[in-house]
Amino acid sequence: MFDPKAIDDIANRLASAIPPGLNNFKEDLEKNFHAILQSALSKLDLVTREEFEVQKMVLAKTRSKLEDLEKRVSEMEKPLTDKTEEA
Repeated sequence: MFDPKAIDDIANRLASAIPPGLNNFKEDLEKNFHAILQSALSKLDLVTREEFEVQKMVLAKTRSKLEDLEKRVSEMEKPLTDKTEEA
């Protein structure tokens, strides 16, 4: 899921962007930002970079196997198509 430290960092940066006249609300706003971000991000179907990279490697391996199988099928079909062309 999403790194809680990253959420804290984003909430802190948002709170830091508050105009100086509203600094007395900064702590409350930072907590609210954190809660809103946590809620919104938890609803998303996210994966970690590590999970993504693993699936990327699995897909590459699957593609390679599929290409090999397509070549093998093509080689197996070639004699059959040659026979039908001769007839």
